[in-house]
Amino acid sequence: MNALFVLLLLTLLSPLLTANGKRFRLPTDPRAYLTQEVHWFDQTLDHFSPTDHRQFKQRYYEFLDYYDVSDGPIFLKICGESTCPGIVNDYTSVLAEKFGAALVSLEHRYYGMSSPFKLTTTENLRYLSSKQALFDLAVFRQYYQESLNSKYNRSKVESPWIVFGVSYSGALSAWFRLKFPHLTCGSLASSAVVLAVYNFSKFDQQVGDSAGPECKSVLQEITKFVDQQLPLDGVAVKDLFGASTVKDDVDFLYLLADAAAIAFQYGNPDVLCSPLLEAKNSKQNLVEAYAKYVKEYYLGKFGASLNAYNQQILKNASLGAEGGDRLWWFQVCTEVAYFQVAPTNDSVRSPRIDTRYHLDLCKNVFGEGVYPDVDMTNIYYGGTRIAGSKIIFTNGSQDPWRHASKQTSSPEKDMPSYITKCHNCGHGSDLRGCPQSPLNIEGDAGNCTSPEAVKKVRQQIIEHIDLWLSQCDYDGDDDASDFLGTARSMVSSS
Repeated sequence: MNALFVLLLLTLLSPLLTANGKRFRLPTDPRAYLTQEVHWFDQTLDHFSPTDHRQFKQRYYEFLDYYDVSDGPIFLKICGESTCPGIVNDYTSVLAEKFGAALVSLEHRYYGMSSPFKLTTTENLRYLSSKQALFDLAVFRQYYQESLNSKYNRSKVESPWIVFGVSYSGALSAWFRLKFPHLTCGSLASSAVVLAVYNFSKFDQQVGDSAGPECKSVLQEITKFVDQQLPLDGVAVKDLFGASTVKDDVDFLYLLADAAAIAFQYGNPDVLCSPLLEAKNSKQNLVEAYAKYVKEYYLGKFGASLNAYNQQILKNASLGAEGGDRLWWFQVCTEVAYFQVAPTNDSVRSPRIDTRYHLDLCKNVFGEGVYPDVDMTNIYYGGTRIAGSKIIFTNGSQDPWRHASKQTSSPEKDMPSYITKCHNCGHGSDLRGCPQSPLNIEGDAGNCTSPEAVKKVRQQIIEHIDLWLSQCDYDGDDDASDFLGTARSMVSSS
């Protein structure tokens, strides 16, 4: 994309989002967004340099229909590893109405239309990190507070803030409360992947557990057959799955592993397992049955992109906002890993998906010396031993990502953890409902196999937010005032 205008236009019209690096379709229901009216903010490029004062335009949204101007809180919905085309109408909108809150959402640096550079070379990506993103949120928080005060002709009002996020943005939500406790009254960290994991074999183990013995056995049988056939006639195998453009065999095996995992991650287990078990019982060709699922559901209805599995495309630094897969892989390869390797025994995915495959991908796509130092990431944030306070952790029982989250409560720190248990409770079910494709308006839990399980966790969320808002008071907080003054000067002088 040579012209910036063309790049931005393509981003605006793009029908895809990303989740942990894999792109899928944006919701098309006009009720899916509370607002898509774009606002812009001048953000600092490098928060850690005393001499580099460059800035870039960062996109954000606000929704004030439920806002109680007199004393309403501000709910900050963090956008994660994707383009952010508006404020999604999930369960946070219900919470905003209940608490009279303003809703505001900031697009993550580099993703969507908030990219500092046209080219995403490895050198240009050096400012893409969770640490920079957290400072983005902190500085934006002060900017928006002042903007809102100006809008309503108020002076020196410090609203109570609650921060929300799902998945990677759920981790950012927890980390924001950890690193900037004076800037928020509490955090909801839904399916928050706070633990950087080098060899994440528990991901595949959970896929098998969520599938159940029969479906798991069928998936293993399919994987074994494909593994055997690829060296013999890889072209025919890939053509069967509509994936002839994926040249590398292990990239292709990763595609097949993701296609299975996504069914459990996003609350659609029966879409995968029912036709496979039917094919097994009627003695149909299992590989053809799985290929049908991959083409019609994963690549079709769900909208996954083959480009996410093509390392030649991942290496392309000229795609800009269209290269969201490359951006997330950079964060994976430099900070958090989450390498979804095959377990030593009883794996659903191919054993060829190992640590060496991931490290070679990082080297091939981004160059020599790029690899994730997960020990440093976990030292910085604490992993599952995070020493924060007033953070709610929630996870779905069938979600493979929950093993990178905090699944035990720390009552002494007021950090409760809840598991929403049901047959199709996956990633972010507490906010999104189940299943998650297509989007459930207001996070409707009606299609969850146990709506009561979701409602029970949501009631806990409401009670914690209510308590933390009642305890939150910025008045007289010298530390908060000092930081806000610093943030104010950063914005005005940059």
